Amino acid sequence: MEGTAVPFVVNSTLEMILKNTVNQIIESYLASTEYYLVDLKISNDNKIQIEIDSFDGVSIDFCVALSRHIESELNRDEEDFELEVSSAGLTEPFKVLKQYEKNIGNEVEVLTTDGKKLSGILSAANSEFFSLEIEKSVKPEGAKRKMTITETLDFNYNDIKYTKYIIRFK
Repeated sequence: MEGTAVPFVVNSTLEMILKNTVNQIIESYLASTEYYLVDLKISNDNKIQIEIDSFDGVSIDFCVALSRHIESELNRDEEDFELEVSSAGLTEPFKVLKQYEKNIGNEVEVLTTDGKKLSGILSAANSEFFSLEIEKSVKPEGAKRKMTITETLDFNYNDIKYTKYIIRFK
């Protein structure tokens, strides 16, 4: 059997059970708070990474409390794991609708799937699309100078690669 590769199969069923279990633990804990889940990742070596956020920011104390709650609900004798609970990164791309809602009125950067990079004020967001107000210079017909106008662009989430909060130091 020279040259025949033996396929390596990862136990993805166990991984999915663990992910579903952890997700349920998180969602039930967050249900009575203003916090929401942004991301949950579980690696093949059982490193559990959780990102949370809220409209008022995330405290370290809350991350610690959530981490302790999750650890109390999982049995390390059955499955060993590493756990990391953190706030969503300020400069990371948005992953869930609530991050868009949280940033309405803030300046964001959008990269479209066709490679256009735009920045403007996030003016609206719902489950179907979000709106971005951008300023652009136009020269009206017959005018000598350009003038700045504000234009609102609507984006379907499928048409963008990312949206990020822009940090400006003035």
